[in-house]
Amino acid sequence: MSTPPSSSSSSSASVLILDYTLTLIPGLPNDVAALILSFIPYSHHSRLKLTCKSWRLFLTPSLNSLLLSLRRLNRLSHLLCIFPQDPSISPPFLFDPHNLAWSQLPTAPPDPHSYGLCNFSALSIGPHLYVLGGSLFDTRSFPIDRPSPSSSVSRFDFTTGSWEPLAPMLHPRGSFGCAAVPDCDAILVAGGGSRHCVFGAAGSRMTSVERYDIRRNKWVELDRLPGLRAGCVGFFVEERMEFWVMGGYGEERTIGGVLPVDEHCRDAAVMDLKSGGDGGVAGKWMEVGDMWEEGERVRVGKIVVVEDGERPGRPAVFMLEGNDIFRYDMASNQWRGETHVPNTAPHNSAFGFVVLDGELHVMKLLNAVNSTETRRKRHHKRARNLYIQIYHPKKKTWRFLTTKSPFPYPLDFNTAVMCSVHL
Repeated sequence: MSTPPSSSSSSSASVLILDYTLTLIPGLPNDVAALILSFIPYSHHSRLKLTCKSWRLFLTPSLNSLLLSLRRLNRLSHLLCIFPQDPSISPPFLFDPHNLAWSQLPTAPPDPHSYGLCNFSALSIGPHLYVLGGSLFDTRSFPIDRPSPSSSVSRFDFTTGSWEPLAPMLHPRGSFGCAAVPDCDAILVAGGGSRHCVFGAAGSRMTSVERYDIRRNKWVELDRLPGLRAGCVGFFVEERMEFWVMGGYGEERTIGGVLPVDEHCRDAAVMDLKSGGDGGVAGKWMEVGDMWEEGERVRVGKIVVVEDGERPGRPAVFMLEGNDIFRYDMASNQWRGETHVPNTAPHNSAFGFVVLDGELHVMKLLNAVNSTETRRKRHHKRARNLYIQIYHPKKKTWRFLTTKSPFPYPLDFNTAVMCSVHL
């Protein structure tokens, strides 16, 4: 369907009004003022748009192609996006660590039949932020208190400041491995199930693998995983054209025939995309053996992937386990000690672990309480300060910063979803 003429004409008119009629900064030519304003970090745009009409038009990318052109000349801003819980209920926030500034994004459109979305995946590709799958409660299902996996996919467009629904996945899933395929406009998802954060065990597992074609807005079924796997992490190794799915839990056993217990995966599964057809976007799976010995650990911790600027396509994989950070050695298929978190987390509390601009960010709330108490006391007082410990893998150094949390309740890092955004 073609774009309505009114939309195109109104956009062009806004640019013309901005360029020729409205003054950006009194006393300066508009081209000089535009260059100055283009250096303002994205995290400050929402506040500066209220200054005047000309600034509002200029700082709205969908109305101003000049801003997009100027931004390409500048260095990208590396921002952290945090989803505290269901994005249709609680708005996500962007954090700019260089300017210690927070920016609130709008909530996603709600579904009148579902609530309590969690265990979804979020990733950023260009000017878009994607939210995929998850586990939720559906008022149309029976029994009503049993969580169901979701197949929904939506994305936030930073140029228009709005959410839009996309084609749903072929199989509903939450707690799955997910990765973007660089230069292919594609997203890969693998495994997953229906487990909800409200329940500590149970839930389904699956072997399904799918590829999303961003340009065609279409999902395609790929070869299934070698075995059942949920709660896993996915990442892409561009140099070797491989999609890795690591960790998680597979088969389930019961204690005394009553209490369900997870059988955690000690291995990884790798899809070789070089051997696939259709432009190398579908291949065969191969299994990687156990990554640790029996008794060394029960399961993998939180895993993040750091892209190497000097060696593009060869990412470094790190795991946070307790207060220790490990680096994965692909050659030996082992986790090796990297460093120790300087300031440990209180008992029964959790760290947030994310990569931003090539550095590992370990996050915790100052004076944090355990997650159970956090959920009970959300309505009592505003959230505390956020303490971030930042590790540089190449320099082997730590630095620290503290910022005031924008959330109206203490953040639970066990359930919050985080991803990096480049704007």
